[in-house]
Amino acid sequence: MPKPPDAPGRSKRAGSQLTPEAIIDASLRIAARGSEDAFTVRRLGEELGADPTAVYRHFRDKDELLLSVADRTLGEVLAGIPEGLGWQDRLRALAAGSLEVALKYPVVGSTMASRTTRRANEFRVVELILGAVREAGLEGAEAAAHYRMVGDSILAWVGQRAAYLLFPPEVREADEASWSREYRLVDPDGFPNITRLSGELAAVTEEEIFRLRVEALITAIEERARARAANGASPDRGCG
Repeated sequence: MPKPPDAPGRSKRAGSQLTPEAIIDASLRIAARGSEDAFTVRRLGEELGADPTAVYRHFRDKDELLLSVADRTLGEVLAGIPEGLGWQDRLRALAAGSLEVALKYPVVGSTMASRTTRRANEFRVVELILGAVREAGLEGAEAAAHYRMVGDSILAWVGQRAAYLLFPPEVREADEASWSREYRLVDPDGFPNITRLSGELAAVTEEEIFRLRVEALITAIEERARARAANGASPDRGCG
């Protein structure tokens, strides 16, 4: 009996014909379509037109692939930060780029909010933030703590926003409409503050919240640096 033809769009590429970069590219294409199965070998095999098990010739397991894909997205963030910015604007650009890329690949952004890639681009992000807080005037343990404050806060926000995109549209629509519906119908006697500010609560945008969070981080660094300078703290001392 003659062998049936391959399915349209599929090749016979073996694992040796693939590369780690091609597999990462495929994962990102799937993730950009809003799919949650960007890291399953079955879905990757379909995307690559290859035997799904070929993925494991280049990545030990799904987690190694995830970390490598996530580090690629960090490189995308860094590539969008212009040269020559002051430390405040570098942090603003990092935050804005992180959010943009996380929303572009929501399954990656949501998963990596609580992970560390331990790879080159993550090291570059850490170096950028540490350089910013040191330029602001912080050193030692304070520089390390404020780096964590910035990095963890950005990750938490962008991860939350990315995870939200993975909910079905009807769920998101109901949540977004709640400020104009349920919150405006609460008992004024039991919830006087909500009642008084119901219109303002409904008018707040995600963009405004994000901007305020980033500016609060920058302000915290500036205020601590001013306090250290006023106290005559030596730049190579830790917290004190």
